[in-house]
Amino acid sequence: MTTQETMTPRAAWMLILAASTILMITMGARLTTGLFLSPINTSTGLGIATISFAMAVAQLMWGASQPVFGAIADKYGPARVIVIGGVMLAVGTAATPFMSSEWGLLLSMGILSAAGAGAGSFSILIGATAQRLPAERRAFASGFINAGGSFGQFVFAPLMQAIIASAGWVIAMLTMAATTLLTIPLALGMRKKPAVPLTSSASAAPAAPVAPGISLSEQLRQAMRDRSYLCLHLGFFTCGFHIAFLVTHLPQEVALCGLSAGVSATALALIGLFNIAGSLAAGALANRYRMKSLLAFIYGGRALIIVAYLLAPKTALTFYLFAGALGFTWLATVPPTAGLVGKLFGMRYLATLFGMTLLSHQIGGFFGAWLGGLSFVRFGDYTWMWYADILLAVAAALINLPIREAPVARPGLAVAKG
Repeated sequence: MTTQETMTPRAAWMLILAASTILMITMGARLTTGLFLSPINTSTGLGIATISFAMAVAQLMWGASQPVFGAIADKYGPARVIVIGGVMLAVGTAATPFMSSEWGLLLSMGILSAAGAGAGSFSILIGATAQRLPAERRAFASGFINAGGSFGQFVFAPLMQAIIASAGWVIAMLTMAATTLLTIPLALGMRKKPAVPLTSSASAAPAAPVAPGISLSEQLRQAMRDRSYLCLHLGFFTCGFHIAFLVTHLPQEVALCGLSAGVSATALALIGLFNIAGSLAAGALANRYRMKSLLAFIYGGRALIIVAYLLAPKTALTFYLFAGALGFTWLATVPPTAGLVGKLFGMRYLATLFGMTLLSHQIGGFFGAWLGGLSFVRFGDYTWMWYADILLAVAAALINLPIREAPVARPGLAVAKG
């Protein structure tokens, strides 16, 4: 067996920055799709419900691809997965403007682009860094990487809207496709096997020990029987429902209120900007407070924010305040969720296990995007979707409270109490 090199602080930062930049690009491509809903409808005449369904399938495919790519990354390393994903994302995004049928849109946007983005998303990137960093830095790294995804939304939402307004939606989408190829060189730094991480604190919270020789299938069976892990899935389902509904339909909600497309682009950018602060705060607080309590607080806060939005006059300022407040909670659920998965089961199969929670997230995302389109066609607005958002947020807050924050006992191992 070869001896692994110790990861230096500089190498650790380079790894975190590369992962954050990759997520910035892949999430920037994903979280700006709502800006293209109306232009694609105008160009193809397929209808809001049909296009919403394609975007809903994309939400589901993004989630379904992550445990698959996570398992491949756990076995063969994350670099190959990210390179393949970058190519798929670029090809799918570039092909979308040339699709004029529902099936074509499902193939390009719903399958190729979404699966490619999934290969360069949370589970692979957080799993790759967590295996290479000391325990006391993992929550911060998760928050920092997560903030990169939010920064992508902040950068690409106004950029794509500006290109749509000046050169058309086709040029905007082709520009996005070319940008996604930048993930390929960024992945090259993850080709090496995990180094022995530097440990700066002997008091770091213990993670679940890895049973010698435990297989991925055994680990999955154990996880799916654990109540705390299943509670994380249910809460993350709600998170996906919220995010997909807003990413897909916020521009249409803004238009219903008689406001310009620029307001929706600015609101999406503000969501990304404020989530940078929210993600970093969640990553830092996860080292000091119970992660399940953070999740309950975040979900409960979302319910209150949506209630405040429904009661407020629908002006540009209201949308900006709503975007900022919601943005602070937007993807702040990721660091504590990933942290809890690692705390329960250890780092060995984190990419796969966290990828499974992201699948539940995106099942919620499928329904958020799809039902939003059906609600608009049936009722002419999104009132019932906002009510569903509130109820699901309250339910998610309560579901996270019974979670046990201690390593899961494995047969034949003595586990330290947490």
